[in-house]
Amino acid sequence: MDFNQAIKFAQLVNAAYAVAPSTADPCGQSIDAGGTAYTVVSTAFANDLATEMNPGRGDNIVSIGLVLQLTGGDDIVVAIRGTEGIYEWIQDAKFGMVPCAFAAAAGHTDDGFTCMYRSLRNGSGSGPALAGALATLPYPRAVTATTPVMICGHSLGGALATLLALDVATNTAFKNIASYTYASPRTGDPTFVAVYNHMVPNTCRVANRVDIVPKLPLPPLYGHVDALSEVNPVQLTPPKILVRPDLACEHILSTYLYLLSLGAGGTVIPLDANCAV
Repeated sequence: MDFNQAIKFAQLVNAAYAVAPSTADPCGQSIDAGGTAYTVVSTAFANDLATEMNPGRGDNIVSIGLVLQLTGGDDIVVAIRGTEGIYEWIQDAKFGMVPCAFAAAAGHTDDGFTCMYRSLRNGSGSGPALAGALATLPYPRAVTATTPVMICGHSLGGALATLLALDVATNTAFKNIASYTYASPRTGDPTFVAVYNHMVPNTCRVANRVDIVPKLPLPPLYGHVDALSEVNPVQLTPPKILVRPDLACEHILSTYLYLLSLGAGGTVIPLDANCAV
């Protein structure tokens, strides 16, 4: 794993978290990610993740991500945040499967993630599907089929990023697709995983060794896509706990950024104050 690359794309996902989940539109805003500037091109919206504990959440159309372009370059990044609904999804512990929504031969995917992915839109809840809209957005610099497209996400956003990466690779003209995910749950069955690994081989899936979310849903019905890179909240030599052992603390993106920065060996990105040991 390239720690600096992982930090850069996680910081862009962090920028997606900073956008108000209502109707905020930060288009044109410049985002600094580890010294690299990106320009916000568009906002992605989706229905929030409905759960048995909060079925009404699925009626909420929320800002879920950003589409950005490298300032002065043509690289595209799609950064997708997570949702509080992931905790209720874990507590529901009832995982169903549906056929992959955009590729007939790509097996099955989790029904909750798939429902939310089908609602993923560019610009607003009534806009076009994000995958198909990517080539038509008003980028500062023109894009082509060979333009690098990085799709990244945290938590539930990691599952959505996994689905989006395969959709873009399968159904658009873009051919240079890559993905970074953080704390992503398993998204589909072994057939889905095999198709994804073939179509999006340039993937890095970052998981905290003790974070519960990447461990769900359980195999063998569900599988993880390739390219696991683990971060460890326990220092082995000398033995030391680095992060407060708490469900939320082990899962939040700021913890991932902290652990990645330790691995990078440069400036340490601070933990959330509530997660310090």
